[in-house]
Amino acid sequence: MKPVQRTELLDYVTYNEKRDSLRSEALAAKAPRRVGVGEYLVFLFENQDTVRYQVQEMMRVERIVKESDIEHELETYNELLGGPGELGCTLLIGIDDEAERDEKLSAWLDLPAHLYAKLPDGTRVRPTFDPRQVGDTRLSSVQYLKFDVGGVTPVALGADLPALSVEVELDEAQRAALEADLASE
Repeated sequence: MKPVQRTELLDYVTYNEKRDSLRSEALAAKAPRRVGVGEYLVFLFENQDTVRYQVQEMMRVERIVKESDIEHELETYNELLGGPGELGCTLLIGIDDEAERDEKLSAWLDLPAHLYAKLPDGTRVRPTFDPRQVGDTRLSSVQYLKFDVGGVTPVALGADLPALSVEVELDEAQRAALEADLASE
């Protein structure tokens, strides 16, 4: 997917003036790209619209105006996008109870290697992930993943970790959003 360019960003004052309408557009783009899998996992697939929104929000909140700082934000968030044939996403592991969260994130240390996107032919594609988010004794509750699906839209997402075995079929809107993202390369 083509990265967001500097020329596509508004200064934070102009963005703030247009924020309400831009925010509704961004949330509409995010909705079909948010996939809950079981009780604990939420996959947030990224595209140019969602990344642009995140960068604009960071510029607004932190009042970023220095060009090198804007470029740094762009670089950071563009890393979330998949390359050709890939889907990039943020995985959020949501466990409210702190003690339970600590226990599960320690027990699920191998979770990133047990995640998959299921293709129409049943093939399970494993993601690449940032090893810096997997500690020696505990997994981070936020993971950045890329699924190299070869341009094929997945039909399901899941995990096959023995302690966490779950799969969910993508609905029509989710598949259409991911198909559009794969086609935007």
